[in-house]
Amino acid sequence: MLKILLSDKEFMQLAIAKAREGIKKGQTPFGACIVKKGQVVSCAYNVVWKSQDITAHAEINCIRRACRELKTIDLSGCVIYSTCEPCPMCFSACHWAKINKIFFGAGIRDAKKAGFNEMMISNTHMKQHGKSHVAVTGGLLKEESLCLFEEWLQKRDKKFY
Repeated sequence: MLKILLSDKEFMQLAIAKAREGIKKGQTPFGACIVKKGQVVSCAYNVVWKSQDITAHAEINCIRRACRELKTIDLSGCVIYSTCEPCPMCFSACHWAKINKIFFGAGIRDAKKAGFNEMMISNTHMKQHGKSHVAVTGGLLKEESLCLFEEWLQKRDKKFY
Protein backbone atom coordinates (compact mmCIF):
# COMPACT_ATOMS: atom_id res chain seq x y z
CA MET A 1 0.00 0.00 0.00
CA LEU A 2 1.24 3.49 -0.89
CA LYS A 3 1.80 5.72 2.14
CA ILE A 4 1.07 9.39 1.50
CA LEU A 5 3.07 11.81 3.60
CA LEU A 6 1.58 15.20 4.35
CA SER A 7 3.55 18.42 4.08
CA ASP A 8 4.28 20.88 6.89
CA LYS A 9 1.52 23.12 5.50
CA GLU A 10 -0.98 20.27 5.58
CA PHE A 11 -0.10 19.44 9.19
CA MET A 12 -0.51 23.12 10.08
CA GLN A 13 -3.90 23.06 8.37
CA LEU A 14 -4.89 20.27 10.79
CA ALA A 15 -3.91 22.54 13.72
CA ILE A 16 -5.92 25.39 12.17
CA ALA A 17 -8.94 23.10 11.74
CA LYS A 18 -8.63 22.09 15.41
CA ALA A 19 -8.55 25.75 16.46
CA ARG A 20 -11.72 26.39 14.43
CA GLU A 21 -13.35 23.44 16.15
CA GLY A 22 -12.47 25.03 19.48
CA ILE A 23 -13.85 28.42 18.41
CA LYS A 24 -17.15 26.76 17.45
CA LYS A 25 -17.30 25.26 20.94
CA GLY A 26 -16.72 28.61 22.63
CA GLN A 27 -12.99 28.31 23.20
CA THR A 28 -10.11 30.58 22.24
CA PRO A 29 -8.50 30.44 18.75
CA PHE A 30 -5.55 28.14 19.34
CA GLY A 31 -4.87 24.69 17.90
CA ALA A 32 -1.94 22.28 17.76
CA CYS A 33 -0.95 19.04 16.06
CA ILE A 34 1.91 16.66 16.92
CA VAL A 35 3.44 14.47 14.24
CA LYS A 36 6.01 11.69 14.43
CA LYS A 37 7.56 10.08 11.35
CA GLY A 38 4.95 11.70 9.14
CA GLN A 39 2.03 10.35 11.19
CA VAL A 40 -0.36 12.47 13.23
CA VAL A 41 -0.09 11.48 16.89
CA SER A 42 -2.47 14.03 18.39
CA CYS A 43 -4.36 17.24 17.68
CA ALA A 44 -5.98 19.51 20.25
CA TYR A 45 -7.40 22.95 20.86
CA ASN A 46 -7.35 25.27 23.82
CA VAL A 47 -9.92 24.42 26.54
CA VAL A 48 -8.92 26.92 29.24
CA TRP A 49 -12.44 28.31 29.63
CA LYS A 50 -14.27 24.99 29.40
CA SER A 51 -12.00 23.23 31.89
CA GLN A 52 -11.32 26.30 34.05
CA ASP A 53 -7.68 25.23 33.84
CA ILE A 54 -5.32 28.02 32.85
CA THR A 55 -2.74 25.42 31.71
CA ALA A 56 -5.13 23.77 29.21
CA HIS A 57 -3.50 25.40 26.17
CA ALA A 58 -3.68 23.63 22.81
CA GLU A 59 0.00 22.66 22.91
CA ILE A 60 -0.21 21.29 26.45
CA ASN A 61 -3.34 19.29 25.61
CA CYS A 62 -1.66 17.99 22.46
CA ILE A 63 1.49 16.99 24.38
CA ARG A 64 -0.58 15.21 27.04
CA ARG A 65 -2.45 13.24 24.38
CA ALA A 66 0.75 12.40 22.48
CA CYS A 67 2.40 11.11 25.66
CA ARG A 68 -0.61 8.88 26.35
CA GLU A 69 -0.77 7.69 22.75
CA LEU A 70 2.97 6.90 22.58
CA LYS A 71 3.09 5.72 26.22
CA THR A 72 6.09 7.90 27.01
CA ILE A 73 7.02 11.38 28.16
CA ASP A 74 9.88 11.44 25.65
CA LEU A 75 8.54 12.92 22.42
CA SER A 76 11.90 12.86 20.64
CA GLY A 77 11.38 12.74 16.91
CA CYS A 78 8.11 14.65 17.14
CA VAL A 79 7.20 17.95 15.53
CA ILE A 80 4.48 20.24 16.88
CA TYR A 81 2.47 22.55 14.65
CA SER A 82 0.83 25.41 16.54
CA THR A 83 -1.45 28.10 15.17
CA CYS A 84 0.33 30.65 17.36
CA GLU A 85 3.82 30.97 18.77
CA PRO A 86 3.81 28.94 21.99
CA CYS A 87 3.75 30.89 25.23
CA PRO A 88 6.67 30.37 27.65
CA MET A 89 4.77 27.57 29.45
CA CYS A 90 4.09 25.72 26.20
CA PHE A 91 7.60 26.26 24.83
CA SER A 92 9.00 24.86 28.09
CA ALA A 93 6.71 21.83 27.84
CA CYS A 94 7.95 21.23 24.27
CA HIS A 95 11.53 21.47 25.54
CA TRP A 96 10.93 19.10 28.46
CA ALA A 97 9.10 16.62 26.21
CA LYS A 98 12.12 16.70 23.87
CA ILE A 99 10.02 17.68 20.85
CA ASN A 100 12.42 18.26 17.97
CA LYS A 101 10.76 21.15 16.19
CA ILE A 102 8.05 23.77 16.60
CA PHE A 103 6.29 25.27 13.58
CA PHE A 104 3.94 28.14 14.37
CA GLY A 105 1.71 30.46 12.38
CA ALA A 106 0.89 33.75 14.12
CA GLY A 107 3.40 35.34 16.47
CA ILE A 108 3.08 36.00 20.17
CA ARG A 109 2.72 39.73 19.37
CA ASP A 110 -0.31 38.88 17.23
CA ALA A 111 -1.95 37.13 20.20
CA LYS A 112 -1.23 40.18 22.36
CA LYS A 113 -2.85 42.44 19.73
CA ALA A 114 -5.94 40.20 19.79
CA GLY A 115 -6.26 40.84 23.53
CA PHE A 116 -4.53 37.85 25.08
CA ASN A 117 -2.45 38.24 28.25
CA GLU A 118 0.83 37.28 26.63
CA MET A 119 4.32 37.55 28.05
CA MET A 120 6.36 39.10 25.27
CA ILE A 121 9.08 36.46 25.29
CA SER A 122 9.66 34.91 21.89
CA ASN A 123 10.46 31.25 21.37
CA THR A 124 13.72 32.30 19.75
CA HIS A 125 14.67 34.23 22.89
CA MET A 126 13.74 31.30 25.14
CA LYS A 127 15.64 28.88 22.90
CA GLN A 128 18.80 31.00 22.94
CA HIS A 129 18.82 31.90 26.61
CA GLY A 130 17.66 28.50 27.79
CA LYS A 131 20.03 26.66 25.45
CA SER A 132 17.13 24.56 24.20
CA HIS A 133 17.52 21.93 21.49
CA VAL A 134 14.06 22.67 20.02
CA ALA A 135 14.20 24.06 16.47
CA VAL A 136 11.71 26.89 15.90
CA THR A 137 10.19 28.04 12.61
CA GLY A 138 7.58 30.79 12.63
CA GLY A 139 5.22 32.17 10.05
CA LEU A 140 3.93 28.90 8.59
CA LEU A 141 0.45 29.73 7.22
CA LYS A 142 0.58 32.96 9.19
CA GLU A 143 -2.31 34.64 7.36
CA GLU A 144 -4.59 31.66 7.94
CA SER A 145 -3.57 31.60 11.59
CA LEU A 146 -4.25 35.33 11.96
CA CYS A 147 -7.74 34.76 10.54
CA LEU A 148 -8.47 32.60 13.58
CA PHE A 149 -8.16 35.67 15.81
CA GLU A 150 -10.62 37.55 13.59
CA GLU A 151 -13.09 34.64 13.62
CA TRP A 152 -12.84 34.43 17.40
CA LEU A 153 -13.25 38.17 17.87
CA GLN A 154 -16.33 38.20 15.62
CA LYS A 155 -17.95 35.38 17.60
CA ARG A 156 -17.00 37.04 20.86
CA ASP A 157 -18.47 40.38 19.77
CA LYS A 158 -21.76 38.58 19.11
CA LYS A 159 -21.87 37.41 22.74
CA PHE A 160 -21.10 33.85 21.65
CA TYR A 161 -19.51 33.17 25.01
